[in-house]
Amino acid sequence: MLILAFDTATNVATSALVDDGEVLGERVSRAQTLLEDVDALLRQGGAHPRDLDALAVGIGPGSFTGLRIGLAAARGLALSLGLRGAGVSTLDALAAGAPGALPVIDAKRKEVFTLVDGEPAVLPPAEVRGTLCVGDGAVRYRELLEASGCEIPADDDDRHLPRARFHAQLACDLTDVDAIEPLYLRVPDAGANLA
Repeated sequence: MLILAFDTATNVATSALVDDGEVLGERVSRAQTLLEDVDALLRQGGAHPRDLDALAVGIGPGSFTGLRIGLAAARGLALSLGLRGAGVSTLDALAAGAPGALPVIDAKRKEVFTLVDGEPAVLPPAEVRGTLCVGDGAVRYRELLEASGCEIPADDDDRHLPRARFHAQLACDLTDVDAIEPLYLRVPDAGANLA
């Protein structure tokens, strides 16, 4: 099965073309260049858009704008190519890329998105409990996390990226892409400012 996977929930967008578990190509860029990356991946893999069997899209938690870009791209591709897809948690993809580690995504507002008892949560970095933490939130709040006993890999360690290859690996239960919803753990900044 030829899967196009991508995640735009964090400051770094990742995309991958995966055929029956084999990574044919992978890119790291920004959400704004997602469709250019998709085109480059298809050319690199010698595939045509009509060859795709499914999509795997990151559903966050993460940047509201980034999530909307990723889901809009997935819906457009699904509509034009008649594809089904799977939504994959960005936290789960990070965890799959670093077995045994706790995924920590920068949530802005001096908070992080992470897993608490296996469930997505948003909390202050000082409340994170894990032995090894990965993700852009772990990098940003390194000092606080290390002070509470966490180990953080070097800033340039690949485990800090939600690699799209893991989204493809975790994709199951394909559905209508229009039914895939983002994983929001709090109201948007605009809503918070109005309140």
